[in-house]
Amino acid sequence: MHFDLQRPMNLPNSSADFQTCDKLLSGYVHLDVAGCSAVARDWAAAAVVDALRYGTLHEWAAGQPVREEMRGRGIIYCVDLPTDPATPVVVRRNRHGGLLGELTGEYFLAPTRAPLELATSLRLAAAGIPTPEVIAYALYPVAGVCARSDVMTRRLPAGDDAPAAWKKAGKQDQTAILMAMARLLTALANAGAWHADLNLKNIYIAGSGADLTAYLLDVDRVTFPPGGNVAERNFSRLARSVRKWRTRWGLDFDEEAVARLAAFIQENK
Repeated sequence: MHFDLQRPMNLPNSSADFQTCDKLLSGYVHLDVAGCSAVARDWAAAAVVDALRYGTLHEWAAGQPVREEMRGRGIIYCVDLPTDPATPVVVRRNRHGGLLGELTGEYFLAPTRAPLELATSLRLAAAGIPTPEVIAYALYPVAGVCARSDVMTRRLPAGDDAPAAWKKAGKQDQTAILMAMARLLTALANAGAWHADLNLKNIYIAGSGADLTAYLLDVDRVTFPPGGNVAERNFSRLARSVRKWRTRWGLDFDEEAVARLAAFIQENK
């Protein structure tokens, strides 16, 4: 197996508004591995190469004797990457959703959405927006123009997605959740970041008491539209998700809470 830890990594440049810089690119290396191409944090590169000897990162994670499984678009594995010290990671296979998912499943036009996910996560992190750190991704070419891809992220601290956290919380803790969500939405607005699928399931709440952090998930759906009113668009998208959860699944997230969230966002400006 051949791999190259020295070749510099180039992030995608698929949108005119996205500009990379050396500071953002530092700390990642490109790995040339037989049958696939990967990018990893420099300190995790050797462990990622060892994992790829199993064929794919997803197959490696599935074969770990100690693992947790979650359901999303397919099975998502929570395992330890054998670095020093060990790094808790989440490994998932990128898949299309909706009708497209039924037709194309895990196959994307190369280079898939994984490189853009890394680029976006770096830009969000640089803006102070909490989101899972991308440890590595791997691309597996198929038939020349298509590819499959796996993404490995650092596992977030213990917590729940927003609907589960809200259900468990009392009134005081719900206030803390609203404040954490308001900080997240304010940070997104300040960064000019629009999340096209900003729903409650894409916000993860970690911490305890008043010390909560709202993490943004599915960042491959984030763009940075020039001149767009992203604050209003993000809030409207999230409010629509709240109402859907209330109507379909009985989540006790009422309009008063939506109004309080809006008020907290105004206070953060």
